[in-house]
Amino acid sequence: MATTRDYYEILGLPKDSSAGDIKKTYRKLALKYHPDRNKEAGAEEKFKEISEAYAVLSDADKRAQYDRFGHAGIDAQYSAEDIFRGADFGGFGDIFEMFFGGGSRRGPMGPRRGSDLQYDLYITFEEAAFGTRKDIDIPRTEICSTCSGTGAKPGTSPKRCPTCSGTGQIRTTRSGLGMQFVSTTTCSTCHGRGQIVESPCPTCSGAGRVRNTRKITVNVPAGADSGMTLRLSGEGNTGEPGAPSGDLYVVVHVMEHRYFKRVDYDVISELPISFSQAALGEDVAIDTLYGKVKMNIPPGTQTNSVFRLRDKGIQHVHGHGKGDQLVRVIIKTPTKLTHEQKELLRQFDGLSGGKKSEGDEKDRTEKSKKNKGFFEKVKDAFEG
Repeated sequence: MATTRDYYEILGLPKDSSAGDIKKTYRKLALKYHPDRNKEAGAEEKFKEISEAYAVLSDADKRAQYDRFGHAGIDAQYSAEDIFRGADFGGFGDIFEMFFGGGSRRGPMGPRRGSDLQYDLYITFEEAAFGTRKDIDIPRTEICSTCSGTGAKPGTSPKRCPTCSGTGQIRTTRSGLGMQFVSTTTCSTCHGRGQIVESPCPTCSGAGRVRNTRKITVNVPAGADSGMTLRLSGEGNTGEPGAPSGDLYVVVHVMEHRYFKRVDYDVISELPISFSQAALGEDVAIDTLYGKVKMNIPPGTQTNSVFRLRDKGIQHVHGHGKGDQLVRVIIKTPTKLTHEQKELLRQFDGLSGGKKSEGDEKDRTEKSKKNKGFFEKVKDAFEG
C-alpha cells in the first residue's frame, strides 16, 4: 500500500521541518481526514497516505534513510508493518487495525513476537562503493533443538493448564450498579502459555528456547552509505510458541578513506601539483576507485581549481548510473629554495613585469622564445 508521492509533499512541509512541526501538521491533517470524521470519498485513502508519511518522517532513522535514498531506501529496508511499528499517532486509534486488519495483530495476552536485534557493521569505503557480502555472528535466542520448543523433557509432553483450561487467561466478572464488569488477566499458574511443563527439558530448563550464536550472511548493496539499515526478516530472537521471530537490523558504518571523501554519490579527492605543473600544464595520473586514469592539467591552472572525472564516483544504490569524481588541485608552494631556484624566480618576476613592446611582433616572438626556454629551466629546477 506504499505511496510513491514525496512524503514531505504529502504533509505540505519543507525538508528541513522540525520533528515538532511534522507532528503538529500530521495531527491537523489526521483530524481533517480521519474516516470516523470525514465521510467524503477518498478521505480514508488520504488519511492512510498522510499516516504513512508521518510514520516515516517522525522516526529519525527512517527519515534519514528516506532523505538519502528516497522511497528505494524505505522499501528495501522496511515492510509495511515495520513502517508503522512504534510510530506515535497521538490517539487516532489502532493504525495497525486500520491498515492490516485484525488478523495481523496479536492481543496482549497472546504469544509474543520475538524481539528485534541490531548489529553495527563496519565496512571499507571500497566495500560500500562496490557492494560486499559479510558473514556476521549474531547471539540470539532460538528454539531448543532438544525439545523442539515445547520445554518438556524428551519422551514427555506439556499438559494443559488446569487453572485457565489452556487459554492462558483468567476472566473475572463482577457486578455493580446494575452492570457487569469483566477483566482479563494472565494466568499466574502457566504465565500465559496455557500449558504446564511437569518434566522440564534439561537443555533449556523448560523455556523452550536457548541462547545461541548464529552465522548470518549480509549482502550490502553497491552504493551503500553510513546510516543505511538493512532488514533481515525473521533473523532476530525467536518468539514464543505460535509467534514469529523478530527481525535483525544491520546498521552500516563506512570507515573513512585515506584519500577519498564522499558527498552524495560523488567522490572528492585532492591532487597536489608543483608550481611548474600548474604554470606549464601536464597530463597527470589520478587515483580513482576504478584504478588510475590520466587527467590534463591545463597551463595556468590556479590552486583550488576543481576538475570533474565523469562516472568515476559511487554507483547509485538500487538504481542506475554513477556519480563523478571531483579533483581539487592544490599547488605546492616550495618552502626551502636553493640559490638557483631563487634566482630563477627573480628572473621570472622580471619577465612577468618587464616593459611591454607595443606593436613589435618581432619583440614578442623573441620574448616568447625566451619564456619557453626559461620555463624549461624552471621545470628542471623545481622537479628535477
